[in-house]
Amino acid sequence: MALPVIAIVGRPNVGKSTLFNRLAGERIAVVSDIAGTTRDRVSADAKWGDERFILVDTAGIEGNSEDIFWPDMQSQVLKALDEADALIFVTDTYQGLTPGDRDAANLIRRYHKPVVLAANKADNIEREQDAVEAYELDLGDPVPISAYHNMGITDLMAAVMGTVVTEEEEETERDVRISIVGRPNVGKSALLNALTGEERALVSDIPGTTRDSVDSRYHYMDGDTGVESELVFIDTAGLRRRGNIEQGIEKYSALRTIQSIERSHTTLIVLDATEFVTAQDLHVGGFASEAARGLVVVVNKWDRARELKLTREEAEEEIRDRFKFLPNSSVVFTSALTGRGMNRLLEATVRTHAEWTKQITPGDLTRTVIDALATHPPPRGGYRRVRLRKVAQTRTGPPTFTFHMANPDLIHFSYRRYLENRLRDAFGFDGSPLRMRFVGGA
Repeated sequence: MALPVIAIVGRPNVGKSTLFNRLAGERIAVVSDIAGTTRDRVSADAKWGDERFILVDTAGIEGNSEDIFWPDMQSQVLKALDEADALIFVTDTYQGLTPGDRDAANLIRRYHKPVVLAANKADNIEREQDAVEAYELDLGDPVPISAYHNMGITDLMAAVMGTVVTEEEEETERDVRISIVGRPNVGKSALLNALTGEERALVSDIPGTTRDSVDSRYHYMDGDTGVESELVFIDTAGLRRRGNIEQGIEKYSALRTIQSIERSHTTLIVLDATEFVTAQDLHVGGFASEAARGLVVVVNKWDRARELKLTREEAEEEIRDRFKFLPNSSVVFTSALTGRGMNRLLEATVRTHAEWTKQITPGDLTRTVIDALATHPPPRGGYRRVRLRKVAQTRTGPPTFTFHMANPDLIHFSYRRYLENRLRDAFGFDGSPLRMRFVGGA
C-alpha cells in the first residue's frame, strides 16, 4: 500500500515551512520571513509514532501576486492538493484571519479532502484563545500550535493521522537516490521534468528559480535486462563558488544542495553546452567528489552547442581533462527541451549505481591484489618492507577496501593510485569512487 500524502497548505507566510521542518524532523524547507519563499513542492518521507507518510510543503495560496513565478507556483499548489490524502491548513493567530485565509479555505473545500486546521503561532494563552477565530473558516476544530516552539504538535498529528489510512510500508534497498547538481541556470529543473515526464519543478531562464531540493519518484525498467528500479530524483538549487554565495535564502539553498548530495547515491553533474566547462562547474563537481557518490556528467542543451565547434568526442575529452577527479564516469549529451538523450542518461545512472554498490568476492579480490603486488612491489623503507596480511572489501556505496599490512606508512600516494587502477582494470567501478584504507596488523 502506498504511503499517505499529507500536504501543508495555507496563505503565504503563516509558518507552513516551519511546521514542515518540525514534522520532518530536520530543516528541509527554506524558512524565511519573506512571503513566497517556498516556490516548489517540497516533500519528505516522515514518521509519526509507528506511522510513515509523505509530507509535502507548498507555496502560499493567494489570489494574485506580483511575483512573476506566481502562475507556476499556484499550479504546483493545485497539483499538491490533487495528490494529497489529507491537508493541514495553517492559519496565523498573530495576524488573525485575513481575506487570504478565506480565499484559500474556499479553494481547498472544492477538493473534498480531509482537513485539519492548525492555528499557528499560538505560543501564549492569549493567542490560544484567539485560535477560536478560525472556526469562521468552517474547516472543523482549530488546533492551537506553535511550530517554532514545538507546542501543540502532538494534538495536531493525532488529529491528522486519524484522517488517513496508514500501513507500514517496507523500505526497499532498490531505491536509487539521485541528486541533480550544477551551477544556476544549466537546466537542472528542466532535466528533472524531462526525465520524469512531469512538470515537477519550476523552469525559468532566471537563475535561482529553484530554492529548495525537490524529490520526484520514477519507476524505471531496463529494456535489455528487464531489471526494475525505483529512482528518486532530487532537483537542487544551483551551487556557486563559496565566495559567491549570498547570505539569507541563497545560503540556505546551497546547504540544501550539499545535504541532497550527501543523501543521494549517484550525482548528476549538469553542464551547459553553450558555456561548457567553467570554474564553477569544477567547484560543483568537487562537492560531489568529496561526498564519494557515483558520478555521471550531463552535458545539457546540446541542441544549442553549435557555437562550440566541437564534436562529442572532442567535448568528452575536454571534460575528462578538466574534471580530473572523474572515476571513468559516463558523459551523456542531452537536451531537456527536446527530450534527447534521456534514455541514455537513465541507463548511465542505473549502471553507475550498480558499480557504486558492487561487491567483489573475497577470492577474486585477494588474487587481484596479490598479482598487483607481485607485478609491481611496493617501495621499501631501508630494512622495512610492506607485507600484505589481508585485504577485504569492507563496504559498498562507495566500494571501500581495507588493506591489512606490515608498515602501511610506506604506501605512497602514487602506489595507492596504482592499486586503485588495478582494481578498476579487474572489476570496473566505472563512475564510482573507491575508498582505500591501509592499516597495520591482521
